[in-house]
Amino acid sequence: MQTADVLVVGAGAAGCMAAGTAAQCGADVLSVERNERVARKVCITGKGRCNVTNASDVPSLVQNVPGNGRFLYSAFSAFSAEDTQRFFTDLGVPLKVERGNRVFPESDKAMDIADALAQFLRQNGVHRVHARVSELLLEDGAVRGVRAASGEPFYADRVILATGGLSYPATGSTGDGYRLARQAGHTITPTRPSLSALRCREDLCASCAGLSLRNVALTVEDTKKHKEIYSDFGEMLFTHFGVSGPMVLSASAHLRDMQPERYRLYIDLKPALSEEKLDSRLLRDFSENGNKGIANTLGLLLPRSLIAPVLRLAGIDRAAKTNQISKAQRMALLQTVKALPLTVTGFFDIDAAIVTAGGVNVREVDPKTMESKLCRGLYFAGELLDCDAYTGGFNLQIAFSTGYLAGRAAGRSGN
Repeated sequence: MQTADVLVVGAGAAGCMAAGTAAQCGADVLSVERNERVARKVCITGKGRCNVTNASDVPSLVQNVPGNGRFLYSAFSAFSAEDTQRFFTDLGVPLKVERGNRVFPESDKAMDIADALAQFLRQNGVHRVHARVSELLLEDGAVRGVRAASGEPFYADRVILATGGLSYPATGSTGDGYRLARQAGHTITPTRPSLSALRCREDLCASCAGLSLRNVALTVEDTKKHKEIYSDFGEMLFTHFGVSGPMVLSASAHLRDMQPERYRLYIDLKPALSEEKLDSRLLRDFSENGNKGIANTLGLLLPRSLIAPVLRLAGIDRAAKTNQISKAQRMALLQTVKALPLTVTGFFDIDAAIVTAGGVNVREVDPKTMESKLCRGLYFAGELLDCDAYTGGFNLQIAFSTGYLAGRAAGRSGN
């Protein structure tokens, strides 16, 4: 029989921060993790580089969390982005700040961040057990420990659940924490993908699959409310089933009520040119290439794989000569280049999303300690909570901040 003051279920970013912090507060801490090594998901974040945080102040962090950002104000104040940077620097991982205040290890190796988290546990004497937790041990409205899938009990009067969401199940995020939270009486807000690639109705995505666009603008319209809900400038990628890339991942966090064909994307392929300047450019190209096919003329303006879809949307025969194009057709072409339409039919599967939206209802959690309002001694941290942010390091900051707050509160509770 193993006992501890604090037991942390899950050893990802939030779980490691919670366990190490509780131990720093003088608690005897046991970390129970289903994987043999800690922070497996951290190793694949940021395309293997790990965007560890965003160098922003607390109000900016809150603004970048569309899913219950205000709930996190105390957590971000207790452990800020500056604290995260200092934390890893002190553990021997030099960091750098890139475009958009995104913070990465100087080595560009996510493994350095995972190794630092493992080092944090060792330095603070956290005991580790390789096991999968099957249920909470509850008594008189309080937590008393957990039971492993093997049947072995682990006893502690304070338990922190930091099991992650449903994204990347191969790393251990299989939704176990939602089941455990429900056992304690918690409400689970329906989960869905966030920071996800999007499926689109149009065939042009498949015909352009693999095409990466840089320096384009993206606008998202909610056709049900007839309003623009998001816009951005940057990079995106066509896939066989839709679109992906940094702008699209950020946009997906705004699609809070996904219904097939509710949301429409508009891509401005030439945002640096106003409609007037683009028309002047088209007139010049048309004048200089009048006897050429229109498809060849547009090769001066657009990527090759986009030409046929753009002409089709503009209602222009791709075999037409450039000097045959009417003013009305030119205007239709201009509008298509400035607002290439795509109809969203849904998210990609949740196991391919970067993070999971939804989770433990934050109204049932104390924002100053991350302790359950329903079950004494039970705490939550990380993606398990119904908090999700935009891309750019904000989601890992949520993990570190909530992990720190839960660990500090649980670690001090017995003192």
